[in-house]
Amino acid sequence: MINLYTDGACLGNPGPGGWAAVIVDEQGNKTAIGGHEDSTTNNRMEITAVISGLQRTPERALVAVYSDSQYIINTMAKGWKRTANLDLWKELDAEVKGRRVQWQWVRDHNGHRENDEANAMAQRYSRWPLTRSLSHLDEQGQARMVDVGGKETTHRVAVAKGVVRMQPETLRLIQDGKVEKGDVLTVARIAGIMGAKQTSQLIPLCHPIPLDNVAIDLELDEALSAVKITATAETVAKTGVEMEALTAVTVAALAVYDMVKSADRGTCIDQVRLVSKRGGQSGDIVLEE
Repeated sequence: MINLYTDGACLGNPGPGGWAAVIVDEQGNKTAIGGHEDSTTNNRMEITAVISGLQRTPERALVAVYSDSQYIINTMAKGWKRTANLDLWKELDAEVKGRRVQWQWVRDHNGHRENDEANAMAQRYSRWPLTRSLSHLDEQGQARMVDVGGKETTHRVAVAKGVVRMQPETLRLIQDGKVEKGDVLTVARIAGIMGAKQTSQLIPLCHPIPLDNVAIDLELDEALSAVKITATAETVAKTGVEMEALTAVTVAALAVYDMVKSADRGTCIDQVRLVSKRGGQSGDIVLEE
């Protein structure tokens, strides 16, 4: 049985929208996907999430679809009349035809972990900044470093998060301080800070900027069987610190992996993402509360 958890979100109806799907296969491996549309409706995002999730499952698979949308579940399981979004219903029917699908309704925000995860992702994608041009390309489409000489120096903060999933026994080794290599959380915190300081050396078109503060928070989540990582980067500069925050999370996660890999080769780095930024011409952006 493959479990598929889906959700959609929309800022206005119609308006900018996002969708997300969390797929958990028979071995418990988790994959999260999502997307954005500039102008759409909540129902279209709900259906798109299910279509996109099913497309990531093998044909003839047994799939349980979990959604908080009665519109989806009752249309597919109880034959509610279809009066709109007929193009998407046709696509969904085609995906369902090649699989054995069970439909499960989940009450919205009722503590169902994977559906809450899909909800948070869909909300984040619905607020995704609509980028009209790629600033790292010149008029000929060649890569370039953006000229920030004329920008104002401002206080800037970026927050990024990520998750390192592992077996419960591995998490207990970290909790009990029994990992052979040493103190996992201390090593990961230092690695994250060092990674942030090296961002411009790792990402070709990033500007070297002075970092006033880099903070790495690591939380052991027994329910998720994971180390949750939050990185906050802060500067007063002409360009932002999103890449520094993301690099800090990624390097901290890699350090966790390196510390426990001998005990758990299945350890997985997941959901590295920017959750907020403050300062600069684009203003404050909050992708996740």
